[in-house]
Amino acid sequence: MTPTIVFCRDPLEPSRPDRAFEAEVAAVETLGLPTLLVDHDALVRGEGADRFARRIEAAATPILAIYRGWMVTLDQYRLLYEALSARAIRLINDPGQYRHAHLLPENEPVLRGYTPRTVWLAGDLGMDRVLEALLPFGDAPVIVKDFVKSRKHEWAEACFIPSASDRAAVERVVGRFLELQGDDLNVGLVFREFVELEPVGTHPGSGMPLAEEYRAFWLDGRLLSWSAYWPEGRYDRPDPPWERFAGVAGAVRSRFFTMDVARRRDGRWTILELGDGQVSGLPTDADAGPFYQALLERRPVDLLPTPSKS
Repeated sequence: MTPTIVFCRDPLEPSRPDRAFEAEVAAVETLGLPTLLVDHDALVRGEGADRFARRIEAAATPILAIYRGWMVTLDQYRLLYEALSARAIRLINDPGQYRHAHLLPENEPVLRGYTPRTVWLAGDLGMDRVLEALLPFGDAPVIVKDFVKSRKHEWAEACFIPSASDRAAVERVVGRFLELQGDDLNVGLVFREFVELEPVGTHPGSGMPLAEEYRAFWLDGRLLSWSAYWPEGRYDRPDPPWERFAGVAGAVRSRFFTMDVARRRDGRWTILELGDGQVSGLPTDADAGPFYQALLERRPVDLLPTPSKS
């Protein structure tokens, strides 16, 4: 079945897709894939389906859809999923599948052994509880993020902690991270073992160290497409061994997701994180044409899979 692609409306010209996705829109139009538009801003503001899904008519027969737009929270995705389902339009991932790939603590058990050691906490984020959670790391370096996002472009300020046992450093970096995230904090805090990755350069804007990272999209447990992550980086090594990650990908409870991997300085490979494939961007240098061509050729076959457990 040919999927329908759901884009966000442009905030200035609501009759057209958001300009930020113009390369993907052009690729979709070239291939003749059907499209729909939703109002992301209305969804985020908490307005009803009569606003964020306006002008979307009910389908005569059930259709499969893939959202390609800005990131949304779990509750916002559920509202979007339900609004489209009421119109016989079924997004490829149900809310439980979205949650599984979107939140690191939800999928960490699947990645364990392939990803840096990870701990997390929600609720009380007081410093005593944070330091208790960091005890397994000793005085090793760690990075902090929330359940979805990091502040990697504020690397020294709000991401990297040189020693997990240095209370002053932990307080400084975690405090700044929480300050910058503000109301956008996703659930709680995640701390991850810092692993030395193969360097490929430095980000020209933020000064963040760039590593040899790759993003792969997976569909129904099979590799769909992949590309280097950083356009500013120098990639001159052999391609990632995707076959090593096939078993992990097959265990992920999502039909359409991304897997970011990186080469370590010792030559081994590590999985950095997963993401829902509908809200994960194509790397800047990735060509949207081959991505959508691969999606068209694969044609997701199961329209109404058994919903996952939320």
